Amino acid sequence: MKWLVLLGLVTFSECIVKIPLTRVKIMRKTRSEKHMLNNFLKEHAYRLNLTSSPGSNMATHPLRNIQDMLYVGNITIGTPPQEFQVVFDTGSSDLWVPSVFCTSPTCSSHVLFRHLESSTFRPKNKTFIVEYSSGRMKGVVARDTVRIGDLVITDQEFGLSMAQSGFEGMPFDGVLGLNYPKFSFTGGIPIFDNLKNQGAISEPVFAFYLSKSKPESSVVMFGGVDKSYYQGVLHWVPLIQAGNWRVHMDCISMNRRVISCSGGCEALVDTGRSLIQGPRRLVNNILRLIGTMPRGSKHYVSCFALNTLPSIIFTINGFNYPLPAQAYTIKDSSGNCYTSFKENPASTSPETWILGDVFLRQYFSVYDRGNDRIGLAQAV
Repeated sequence: MKWLVLLGLVTFSECIVKIPLTRVKIMRKTRSEKHMLNNFLKEHAYRLNLTSSPGSNMATHPLRNIQDMLYVGNITIGTPPQEFQVVFDTGSSDLWVPSVFCTSPTCSSHVLFRHLESSTFRPKNKTFIVEYSSGRMKGVVARDTVRIGDLVITDQEFGLSMAQSGFEGMPFDGVLGLNYPKFSFTGGIPIFDNLKNQGAISEPVFAFYLSKSKPESSVVMFGGVDKSYYQGVLHWVPLIQAGNWRVHMDCISMNRRVISCSGGCEALVDTGRSLIQGPRRLVNNILRLIGTMPRGSKHYVSCFALNTLPSIIFTINGFNYPLPAQAYTIKDSSGNCYTSFKENPASTSPETWILGDVFLRQYFSVYDRGNDRIGLAQAV
């Protein structure tokens, strides 16, 4: 999840915690789609239903699919616990949720943290402002107990939103960042680092399985890797530099011809992004080669042509990761198919691509903080 901050192995243990994720649609700002969302939420009420496997520290939550490409899971904050739905985001480093201090209209449709109802709440004399590519949020910093399934993190620093814009219709309350500490806008210790420091996990790894055919089976797991979620072997990719989930990508090709990233480029592996984003000129070239037709902000192809469209291959650390047309296209609410390639509004040098959920549904991903590397394997 892209944001700007304005501020004054596999020898993994059996202690693996799985947190379910919900695949949802990024809501548009049209009346008709807001009405559809309200109807959906009434018909598919979300309920917490924890199940634990005997002899293991594993939690599995029920999932719901509102349609598109955003994955959220439940956490709780405070004592007694207050429940929130958050995006587990490898592109940022902090946890924030809306608070009762929030004066923005968008907060009224989300769960608000009630600090007076938590006996473990501790305020801090600190404020922050975060600007995302799609919105803006400002708030205060506090500490409290956070629970992710069976995992408990005490005295965790987190943000409480006081005002926010650009999140209208979004079916999540906040964000839980899983990037390195240097991207913390509060300057505090991120949740994953506290999981390690407090001994809640024995291995400094987490992993994502983002489902495609079974939306209800998505999970994020902490402290190890469940091999049942991928096939073949994990291919390890070293980070360009410790401190960010950024790797070197060799090239992007189609029909045995390099179409982007010639000579190498960089790629951010970002669970907080829905699509695949890159420089405008290169994205437009891919859209032209696919044969898309622009309509509004999207580029469409015939759904009947998906079986004939070529795969797009991302070569990372010498290994090919093909993305077939069925994976890089999305069907909208009218049954029409559009592509998942989008221009990255941020100008970057060197050439940088963002591999979001479209790529990560196809490939199970492991984030190894102990060795500063990412593992990728074909998802089941």
